[in-house]
Amino acid sequence: MVRLWDQSGVVAAGFSGTGGRLGAHATAGVRPTRPGTKATGANAVTRHDVRSKTGGMRRLAGLFEGLVRNTDTAVGMLYVLAPDERALDLVALSGTSRRIAAPWARIALDDAAPVAQAMRERSLVWVGNSRELAERFPRVALVAPYEIMLAAAPIMDGDEAWGAVCLLWPVWHPPVLSPGERDVIGIFCGRSGRLLRHYSDRGHPVVAGADPLILRAVRRREPGRAEALAAYDFAERLPTGCCSLDLEGRVRFLNAAAADLLGAGAADLMGSLPWERLLWVDGPAFEDAYRAAVISKQTTSFTALRPPDQWLSFRLVPGPSGVSVTVTPVAGEPERAADGPALPPGARGPVGASAMYQLMYLAATLTEAVGVQDVVDQVADQLVPAFEAQGLVVLTAEGGRLRVVGHRGYSDEFMAKVDGTPLTSAIVTARALSRGTPLFFTSFADLHRAYPQALRFRNRDAWAFLPLITSGRPVGLLVLSYDRSRPFPQAERNVLIALAGLIAQALDRAHLYDTKHQLARTLQTGLLPKELPRIPGLEVAARYLPAGHGSEIGGDFYDLIHCGTNCAAVTIGDVQGHNLQAAALMGQVRIAVHAHATAHSSPGDVLARTNRLLSDLDPGLFTSCLFAHIDLERHAARLATAGHPPPLIRRPDGSAGILGLTPGLLLGIAPDGDYPTTEIPLPPGTLLALYTDGLVESPGVDAESATGDLVRHLVATADLGVDAVADSLLEHALQTAPGTDDTALLVVRPGGAGVSPPANEGRRRTGP
Repeated sequence: MVRLWDQSGVVAAGFSGTGGRLGAHATAGVRPTRPGTKATGANAVTRHDVRSKTGGMRRLAGLFEGLVRNTDTAVGMLYVLAPDERALDLVALSGTSRRIAAPWARIALDDAAPVAQAMRERSLVWVGNSRELAERFPRVALVAPYEIMLAAAPIMDGDEAWGAVCLLWPVWHPPVLSPGERDVIGIFCGRSGRLLRHYSDRGHPVVAGADPLILRAVRRREPGRAEALAAYDFAERLPTGCCSLDLEGRVRFLNAAAADLLGAGAADLMGSLPWERLLWVDGPAFEDAYRAAVISKQTTSFTALRPPDQWLSFRLVPGPSGVSVTVTPVAGEPERAADGPALPPGARGPVGASAMYQLMYLAATLTEAVGVQDVVDQVADQLVPAFEAQGLVVLTAEGGRLRVVGHRGYSDEFMAKVDGTPLTSAIVTARALSRGTPLFFTSFADLHRAYPQALRFRNRDAWAFLPLITSGRPVGLLVLSYDRSRPFPQAERNVLIALAGLIAQALDRAHLYDTKHQLARTLQTGLLPKELPRIPGLEVAARYLPAGHGSEIGGDFYDLIHCGTNCAAVTIGDVQGHNLQAAALMGQVRIAVHAHATAHSSPGDVLARTNRLLSDLDPGLFTSCLFAHIDLERHAARLATAGHPPPLIRRPDGSAGILGLTPGLLLGIAPDGDYPTTEIPLPPGTLLALYTDGLVESPGVDAESATGDLVRHLVATADLGVDAVADSLLEHALQTAPGTDDTALLVVRPGGAGVSPPANEGRRRTGP
C-alpha cells in the first residue's frame, strides 16, 4: 500500500468521486518560482508541494495512489502537460527515487519515449519485455537496462490531453495487460483528465513543483515498542551483516555484523549513500545493483574487495519501502562479472552510477537534438537534476558578444543583464570563454574575490563556468549555479568538463542546422507567391504549412493567375522529394504553368507543355499538378490533373463531394503525356478546395477515408467565409490525420468581393 506524505506526515486524501466535467490546458507562460520551505531529508516533500494549488495536486495524487495499488505496479510516474504544452513534467512518483527518475523528470512531446508516444497517438503503449524496450525506445533502455514491462497512457478529457502516466512491472507480470488492468488505467486517466480540466478552468492548474511528490509504502501495521526492540535484537544477533536502505539508497539501519564487515561505524553510515562512504567498493557496482533492484524489483548481488584481502558478497532484496542488504564474507577471490559502466579514474562522491546513467541518457538525447533550442532544452532537462543544480545558463559567442540562448532557474530580467556582454569584458563569463578554461567557485566569496564585478542571482553560492569548445574553437559557455556551497570534487569536475565537450559538439551542429534551415525556408518562401492578385468576383484563401524535414524543404506550390477580364486560373502541385532540388524544380514548374496559363491555353495544354519542358530538363524528379481555368462570366471551370489529388467541391445547395477528373501521368515521366480537360458548372457560391496530399495522408491513416471525412467536414462550413473554411479544413485535418508532409491549400469561391489574404498566411503545426 502506498500513500502520499509530506514533511509533517500528513497523508493525502484519496479522490473517489467520478466528478463532473472536471478542465483548458495549464496556463501558458513561464512556470512560477515556487515559494515555501525547502525539502530536507531523503524523502521530504515541502508543504507547498502537497497543499497548494487548492487541492488539485492532492486529489490527483490520491487518484494516482489508487492506480498504483490496484495495478500492483512496481514503479509509477505521473506527468502533467507543461504550461508551454511542449513537454510533460513529472509531478508524482511511486516505487523509486527522484535520483533514479531524474532522466525522465521532463519529457518533450516529440521524444522517443513511451509516455511521449502515448500522448502523440492518444492511446495506451505497452512494452512487454526488455528486448522490445531496447528496440522501440533505445534511449530509455540505455539507462534502464533491466527486465521490466511498461505501460504508458495519456490522461484525456474528451479529445484533449492533459498529461500521461507510466507504470512499470517486474518480469513476473504476464506478458500482456489484463482487461481489468486496462480498465483500471482507463478509469484513472479519465478521472484525472476531468480533474485537471476542472482545476484549470477555475484558474488553479496543476503544475509541477521543483520536485515530484513521492508515494511511500505504509506498513500494514505499526509494530509496538517491544516488538520493534525484539526485531532489533534479532538482527544484532545474526552473524550475517545486514542493513536497510530506503528508496533513495540511504542507510536507515545496519547491524553490528555489517558495521564490522564494512569497517565503518553505524554513526558514519546512517543516513548516507553507502557507495559514497565506502570508497573501496569497486566502481559503480553498489549503486548499480541498488538501481537494478529498485527498478526491476528483483534480487541483485555483487562482490567487492575490502582492503587488503577480504572479499565480501552483497545481496540486495527490494521491497515497496526500500532495499534489504545482506553482507557476507567470501573465501578466496570470486569470479567477477562486469559491473556496469566504468567511472572516470577517482570518480566517487556525487558522480556515481545514477549520474553516469543520466549522462549516458543525455549523450543519447543530444544525438537526436536538431536545433539550438533543442540542445538547450535537453541539456537543462537532464543536467540540472543529474548534478542537483538550481540554475543553468547556456550562452553562445556571436559578433564578439555573449548571447543567452537558454536558461533555467533565473529570471528574464537577470538574464537581460548578462545578454550582450562583450567578450573583451573582465567579468567571469567573458573571461571563462575567452580563455577557454573551466572555472569552479565553491562559494560566492571565492567568486567575488576573483571577480569583484560578478553578478549574483538571489542566494546562489557556488558556480561552474564551462567553456564549450569544439575543434579548438569556442562556441559558447555553460554555467551551473547552486544555492549552497559545493566542493566540486575532481571527479565531478572531470565529468563536467567532458560533458561540456559533448554539448559543444551538439551546439555546433545545431547552429549549422538552424542556419541551413533558415536558408532553406527563406528560399522556399521566396519561390512561393508573396501576394495573390485581387480578382473581382472571386474569393480566395491560401494556406501553406511546412511539416519540416530537417534542413530540407518540400516542393509544394500553388498560384492564382489573372488571365484577363472575368477569368482566372488556379494551380496547385507537389514536386517529389524534400530538398533544395525539389524546391528549385518547384520554382521552374510554377513559372512554366504561369507562362502557359497567360497564353490562354486549355488546362490540358498547359500541363502538356509544362510536361514537355520538364522532360527536356530531365531533373530526375516527378511532379503532380492540378490546373483549373475559371470563367467568371460563364460560371464554369475547366480542369486537368497530372496525378494530383482531385479537388473538393461544395455546391450552393450545401452538398459536397470529390470532383471526378481523368488523371494524366505525373509531370516529367513521359514527354508525350496526355492530360484530358474536364469542364464543370461553377455557379456563384460554389466552393472549390485544392490541396496537396499532406492534408490527407498520414502514417497509419487511410487517405481515401481521410478525404471522405474532409468532405463531410466541408459540408459543415457552409456559413463560413473562405478564410474560415481554409482554417477549419486545416484544423480538422491536423486533428484527425496529423501529417508528416508539407501542405498547401487553396480555397476559391466565385461571387465574392475578391479579397485575398497574403499568400503565405497560415498557422504552423503545433503540439503532438
